[in-house]
Amino acid sequence: MFENFKVFETELAGTKISFEVGKMCGLSNGSCLVRYGETTVLVNVTASKKPREGIDFFPLSVDFEEKLYAVGKIPGSFLKREGRASDKAILASRLVDRPIRPLFPKDMRNDCTVVMTVLSTDMDHQPEIAGMIGTSFALSISDIPWNGPIAGVNVGLIDGEIIINPNMAQREVSDLNLTVAGTADKVCMIEAGANEVDDDTMLKAIMAGHEEIKKMVAFISQVQKEIGKPKFEFESMEIKPELFEAVKEFAMDRVKVALDTNDKTVRDERLAPIIADVHEKFDELCDGNAAMVDEIMYKLQKYIVRRWLLDEQKRVDGRGMNEIRPLAAEVGIIPRVHGSGMFTRGQTQVLTIATLGPISSAQILDGIDGAESKRYMHQYNFPSYSVGETRPSRGPGRREIGHGALAERALEPVIPSESEFPYALRLVSEVLSSNGSTSQGSICGSTLALMDAGVPIKAPVAGISCGLITEGDRWMTMVDIQGLEDFFGDMDFKVGGTHKGITAIQMDLKIDGLTPEIIKEAFEKTRKARLYILDEIMLKAIPEPRAELSKYAPKMMTIKIHPDKIREVIGSGGKVIQKICADCNVKIDIDDDGKVFVSAVDIDDVKRAISIIQTIAIDPEVGAIYKGRVTRIMNFGAFVEIAPGKEGLVHISKLDNARVERVEDVVNVGDEVLVMVTEIDQQGRINLSRKDALAAIEAKNK
Repeated sequence: MFENFKVFETELAGTKISFEVGKMCGLSNGSCLVRYGETTVLVNVTASKKPREGIDFFPLSVDFEEKLYAVGKIPGSFLKREGRASDKAILASRLVDRPIRPLFPKDMRNDCTVVMTVLSTDMDHQPEIAGMIGTSFALSISDIPWNGPIAGVNVGLIDGEIIINPNMAQREVSDLNLTVAGTADKVCMIEAGANEVDDDTMLKAIMAGHEEIKKMVAFISQVQKEIGKPKFEFESMEIKPELFEAVKEFAMDRVKVALDTNDKTVRDERLAPIIADVHEKFDELCDGNAAMVDEIMYKLQKYIVRRWLLDEQKRVDGRGMNEIRPLAAEVGIIPRVHGSGMFTRGQTQVLTIATLGPISSAQILDGIDGAESKRYMHQYNFPSYSVGETRPSRGPGRREIGHGALAERALEPVIPSESEFPYALRLVSEVLSSNGSTSQGSICGSTLALMDAGVPIKAPVAGISCGLITEGDRWMTMVDIQGLEDFFGDMDFKVGGTHKGITAIQMDLKIDGLTPEIIKEAFEKTRKARLYILDEIMLKAIPEPRAELSKYAPKMMTIKIHPDKIREVIGSGGKVIQKICADCNVKIDIDDDGKVFVSAVDIDDVKRAISIIQTIAIDPEVGAIYKGRVTRIMNFGAFVEIAPGKEGLVHISKLDNARVERVEDVVNVGDEVLVMVTEIDQQGRINLSRKDALAAIEAKNK
């Protein structure tokens, strides 16, 4: 039945990987089923027959679909089916999008869709890697015009040893989580989180990954020669050279004047009438296609900026190639929040707010990678007013989720462990103004907010970007790129790190790849800039984390009790723990291993609750002193509860140093009294003494 069914096998870092074609999804332009260990990903690529009208960009969509059946789970939602893509799935989609997008024809406007469906995953073999390579395979054998193939690997670092595609156990102890994609000749995508890895080690890891990539690219190229379809012809939307030259002659001098400023608002105001004049003169020549005229104006601005950089070493705002825009850092600018930091770089400004909460506030995850929760969360918001535009807020898009994840990855290595700092942490970066490098501004602002909140981070982290302009064999880099240099340049190489080393990288390219020389120079420039930002700006705003938490932040203490005692602390139907929470005004979370987290705004309330829990969980000892509450009065004495469910008798003779005629002369129901445990009989009954407790305290005070 499946006459065209074929299986192509090779090895990826010593593990068999296979690609099945001809059995499934026969109507796609290109399709393959990737088997990598027991991880299975179905990849389909499709393209429309005609271009989409009225657009000046290539409409590519890339979707990484997580199916919970892939790990034997039923979705937890009411509908019991997968809903919107998880953040992890969106990040995986972006991971694949970035290396493949620059290799499509620049003049194609046909819609193109890539769908990677994860059918099963074994945790050791990452579905993102299988999906990326499967996408390259499917595009290569399809009839969709594409200048691939590419391939990708994950790289780890364990005790100084570089590991290609580490398994789950290795990833948990690795100092590096690096994903590299590339062609046969160049590296075209880098995404990394690292535990302060130095530049040289990072470069070695990237190049080690690229060596493995070359083998896979050669394999896919061979399969393409064997079964690849001829690429279809498409209607080119390339701007006619004579039309571009006409607009250039008409408007270039005015556009140069408009662009020559460091103020984005002034630039936009200057460009608006020029663009209007160009539309009035040239729309008719473009058959009324306003998008084509907009694209010509975009290319004209790009031509001017690139010529300035390559020929005159001139930047739009007049800076030198290694000069950073004016910087400012402030902390503690928002009242009542637990921590705040604002970082300004030129016209880019980011305000980050830090919020501390109990461990139970950690984010619950429902994905396919095995992670169930995370206590450190970073979110990034990019409102329209930050670029002087107006549009309704529709929640975070893929870009916002990606930038938030980048900042989270940059700071994660310096966040104290749960045992050191038993809090959940949420950071929210609000972009107040944007003219390039907002993601790196959010890293700096977040470090400031954490330190302002009193979080004992291991080291401050700063972020900076490096740009690139290429022309043939010529190339040049510049540090701290602003918006125009990002739009019209070839690279946005973002690096976050500490004094010691790199904690995160994200590289976006518009060309087919980078050489080792370019990567090395980008590392060097970002390292110097990062150290300057840390020493001269951020640490002068706040040299170290505050010694105390904000008075509005919850105060937290942790104790460990025997798991067998958890039931007693909780009580029947939760009565005991609810009473402790109500009486002490605290929140209590208990793990199955007996770890107890107690939080409250007032530390004295926390200590009181901890004392009660310890009394319940640790059997009272003779000689120990407790603060208890009188629950009943009898002729012969008073019963005092020293912890929920634990009560003892203070005999009338033990109520006071003087003789007591009536119990009510000394205590009443509801009174809080200090008592000492004097005896625990064979039946577990507790005898208490107020007289001995007072004597012991008096002796201690002397």
